[in-house]
Amino acid sequence: MAVTAEKLNVELREEFGKGASRRLRAERRVPAVLYGHGEAPIHLALPGHETALVARNSNALIELVLPDGTSHLALIKEIQRHPLKRSLNHLDLIAVRKGEKVEVDIPVVVEGEPVAPAVAMVDLQSLTLSVDALNVPEQVEISVDGTEDGYQLFAGDVTLPAGSELVTDAEILVVYVQEPRAAAEPEEGEDAEAESAEAESSEQE
Repeated sequence: MAVTAEKLNVELREEFGKGASRRLRAERRVPAVLYGHGEAPIHLALPGHETALVARNSNALIELVLPDGTSHLALIKEIQRHPLKRSLNHLDLIAVRKGEKVEVDIPVVVEGEPVAPAVAMVDLQSLTLSVDALNVPEQVEISVDGTEDGYQLFAGDVTLPAGSELVTDAEILVVYVQEPRAAAEPEEGEDAEAESAEAESSEQE
């Protein structure tokens, strides 16, 4: 399903550096840079609240509307957040066009339940796919319903969203199913030996 572009009214930045970025964030705006298509990077100031909502989806498609009325379609390439507040510090954006292929990391979502007591373990949280820039899937769904202990699914065996091509190594393990392993309990003889050793140690003290 095609993703609808989220429209953001943005401004061009003329001041750069840490001080300028701090002033922008104090004004509840987010510094960003738009790259792509061999053009010089465009430095932007994005509206803070609207951008935070859009950035909840790391592969969001955005329509950036400049003050002169021109616009650019872009994907979020990288998000930098404050280490404590988790607020947006900076965005790297990549310009895209209709019909263009891009490589993106798509989160893996596991559905269903294995046969009890086995549980599903996700070994790879996302898959790198080559997709249409204007048709980026939100997630890759993997069903483990009815699977049993020992089940394994590798990247090359995952059913991908329509129009996607796998970039991740096909032999990487994505999901496996196993039964919980109980911790080995010491035998009675071992307990007795441990208690005897502790008693002798106390007497010597």
